[in-house]
Amino acid sequence: MHCAEARDTLALGERLGAGLSPGAVVLLIGPLGAGKTVLAKGLARGLGIREEISSPTYTIVSEYRREGPWLYHVDLYRIEGRDQMENLGLEDLLRSDSVVMIEWGEKIEPWLDTDRTRITLEMAADGGRDILIEELGT
Repeated sequence: MHCAEARDTLALGERLGAGLSPGAVVLLIGPLGAGKTVLAKGLARGLGIREEISSPTYTIVSEYRREGPWLYHVDLYRIEGRDQMENLGLEDLLRSDSVVMIEWGEKIEPWLDTDRTRITLEMAADGGRDILIEELGT
């Protein structure tokens, strides 16, 4: 799928977020500047989150409370290796009924034993974004 502008990426995220079920795990994959956080903002809006979503690069895990399952927004940019990931308590989040979206999801994917949605974002030659959405099982 091609998104010509950031607002298209945001709108796509809203549509996807509206369809997420409790316990959903969403991996956002792509280089710096590819639009992962823009898509995350849309996903949150689709879930009914009205708070401003920002990249949790320095906080690593941000939580957003809502009616029903919470949303956890994780950013693994500064995390290296399985040991550091285990110290974050991600296993507990992944086993909960909360929605968990993980930027730089490729860092944790080899160890995941749960169904997940992998969303890969790439910068297109026209300045837009090419986005691939895959539903993956264990």
